[in-house]
Amino acid sequence: MKLWFAKQRYLIDFTIAALGRRKRRQFSLLAIFTLIVFLLASTMLFSQALQREAALLLAAAPEIVVQRLIAGRHDLIPAAYLEKMGTLRGVQHREGRLWGYFFDPVTTANYTLLVPAEAAPAPGSIAIGEGVARVRGIAVGDILSLRSYAGRPFAFRVEQLINPASALMTADLMLVNEADFREFFGIAPGLYTDLVLEVANPQEVRSVAAKILLALPDTRVILRDEMLRTYQSVFTWREGIVVVVLMSVVFAFAILVWDQASGLSAEERREIGLLKAVGWDTADILQMKLWEGGLIAMTAFSLGYLLAFAHIFYGSAFLFEPVLKGWSTLYPRFTLTPFVDGLQVATLFFFTVAPYTAATLAPIWQAAITDPDTVMRG
Repeated sequence: MKLWFAKQRYLIDFTIAALGRRKRRQFSLLAIFTLIVFLLASTMLFSQALQREAALLLAAAPEIVVQRLIAGRHDLIPAAYLEKMGTLRGVQHREGRLWGYFFDPVTTANYTLLVPAEAAPAPGSIAIGEGVARVRGIAVGDILSLRSYAGRPFAFRVEQLINPASALMTADLMLVNEADFREFFGIAPGLYTDLVLEVANPQEVRSVAAKILLALPDTRVILRDEMLRTYQSVFTWREGIVVVVLMSVVFAFAILVWDQASGLSAEERREIGLLKAVGWDTADILQMKLWEGGLIAMTAFSLGYLLAFAHIFYGSAFLFEPVLKGWSTLYPRFTLTPFVDGLQVATLFFFTVAPYTAATLAPIWQAAITDPDTVMRG
């Protein structure tokens, strides 16, 4: 075993020296390979991180959301529906929610107004997200003036700023109390935007949802699991779109692998011929070239993945921001929680490092089994 390890060490030393003799070519190869891994890893890491953030956020979402439909569109729901659902077996908690959207012509941004279930702001006060404070240029204690859709002016005192750590979900959020919300949107008492329910036994959620649809046929029931699957589908779809856009990169990688498999340069052929002439056998040459391909591939993979990790989790995915931001005025400033999926790393490794390393063996084998004199003259 010691002899084998010593042999591999000598092969690695010789491989590194051989790579140093072709610095320009190997550096270009390494740079292209690293760029390919970086772009593919960035896409995978970003999609996976967003899915994980969505799962963590939706974990605290209500188990069942009930919305009223009129002519196929979401409408306000009467408080009387709460009483009807209260008689359903298995419902542990129920309440009405008030939330809505408001377009601000001053900043051309859309805000989300919400009445929190607990610790609502005092009358005439408001809590705002990081994005609202940024585009409006206001801070705690300032006055936020808004004009309702009915044309009536409202002045709210900024009571607090919502924690910037939650900017991914709260950048455009405004929290007000129930009386101010109803007055601002002109919603009469006894009406809610939607209703939320908690079920005592999680295994009975779908059963309770079916009972609600039977009791209230003009409603739509949305389950937390369905919301999570929808988010995952959206992120997967977006990841697929990005991969399609990066097909040119994948194509470049295919060309790179094909170039490796298509043959050796005259210099490499002469080197193999000399090694054969001085006593190296075919197995030694194959091991040496396997180390060469493996070192390049592993270095490129490590550099590309680390750069992608830094880009997504510490650089706020700045390369993807122009595409994700689009026309949004209130694009949130957020930092994703660092997260590594072992299966994701293994998949990326298999589809990048393995093909390249394997592609180095075919031309090497052909040259290694050929007579040294023929190889050097060829």
